[in-house]
Amino acid sequence: MALISCGIDFGTSNSSVAIANDGQISLVPVEAAHVTIPSALFFRRVDNKAFYGRTAISLFFDRQDGRFMRSLKRVLGTSLMKQGTLVNGASMNFSTIISSFLKHIKDKADAVANQEIDHVVMGRPVHFVDNDPEADVRAQAELLAIAQRIGFKHIEFQFEPIAAAFAHEARISGEKLAIVADLGGGTSDFTVIKLSNQYVHKPDRSSDILANTGIRVGGNDFDKELSLAAIMPELGFRSTYGPKNLEVPLKPYVDLAEWSKVNFLYTPKIIMQVRQLLHQSHDKKRYGRLLKVLEDETGHTLLAAAEGTKIALSSQAEHNATFDFIEDGFFIPVKRELFEKSIEDDVEKIAASARQCLQLAGVRNEAIDLVILTGGSTEVQSIQTAFKNLFPNAAIADENKLSSVGLGLAYDSDYKFGQRTKRVSQV
Repeated sequence: MALISCGIDFGTSNSSVAIANDGQISLVPVEAAHVTIPSALFFRRVDNKAFYGRTAISLFFDRQDGRFMRSLKRVLGTSLMKQGTLVNGASMNFSTIISSFLKHIKDKADAVANQEIDHVVMGRPVHFVDNDPEADVRAQAELLAIAQRIGFKHIEFQFEPIAAAFAHEARISGEKLAIVADLGGGTSDFTVIKLSNQYVHKPDRSSDILANTGIRVGGNDFDKELSLAAIMPELGFRSTYGPKNLEVPLKPYVDLAEWSKVNFLYTPKIIMQVRQLLHQSHDKKRYGRLLKVLEDETGHTLLAAAEGTKIALSSQAEHNATFDFIEDGFFIPVKRELFEKSIEDDVEKIAASARQCLQLAGVRNEAIDLVILTGGSTEVQSIQTAFKNLFPNAAIADENKLSSVGLGLAYDSDYKFGQRTKRVSQV
């Protein structure tokens, strides 16, 4: 009986799982017919039952009573893992929360396999946390413990850009020198790798992988910069108050523009501070909108509008971002130029990490035959322009943007577990 293994791509924004069964690789439908699921949870207040993905998002935006969470991957390796958070009035640690989400995905894979899967390759960014090796080691250890907690017995890890390369390799004839750009919600990761359909079953790929780099910048950062540049000024960002014309505190706005920090703003202390400053505000209409968002706990709705604007501006020159949940008829026109200006520094950091990967690999831009773009953030026009400028002679492969990492991890699980089992049985 062939060993069945799987690969799990736990992403900041979206997640997927694929199964390897005797060399056959297939993505698992994880939410209805969808092979990707938003990395989101909603705990319903009445019974604390957890809902996942699109269902969780729908319940939240339908204003159901409960606790909504996104971008949980960014908590790994940070102090928040130990602190935990309040869920419907009770403390819950993030290990329990992430385990709940990943167990939901594992259950889907087990059902398709018609057995409990013990073997998994978990995807991981090149760096969970930038410039902090101890936090990076801690983050992988936390993810390992979670994988064990939900029932996996044999666990390996693979860098996400390498997995994306494996997903494309079966279709590559001859040898190609490729750079993989995996731009997700929380991180941007790069690998320079030699690919060929002749290498698919090589037991050791270490000589083909020339370099890896990564940076903790991704689509969530684009949402944040766009929100601060275009949306938050209409909520009083950088307005003034009092006789000394002091600038209002910026921290609530900065936290309100980051998915993983929104829920920490809904405290009586913060709301009282904003309410008190409103009396002294020089722009009561706009600053009052901030208070309403905090009182109504609609920060995630606000950020979703920023994310929707980002997505719209990938194909449109201008978009009207609607905020009827704050005021009837309230919208903000946002131009692509403003968005691209707001993320210039982030795009340059991403490009610099790609250049560093080339430097570590010891290859020139012109030597790259293929650029593999994966992750939703590669849809952004300025990102596409940056990579076309970096690699003007290379072919671009950008199919299966949201599922290629999950597919590649399953290919890798077949290399690591399935092929190993076959080799042992033949001895």
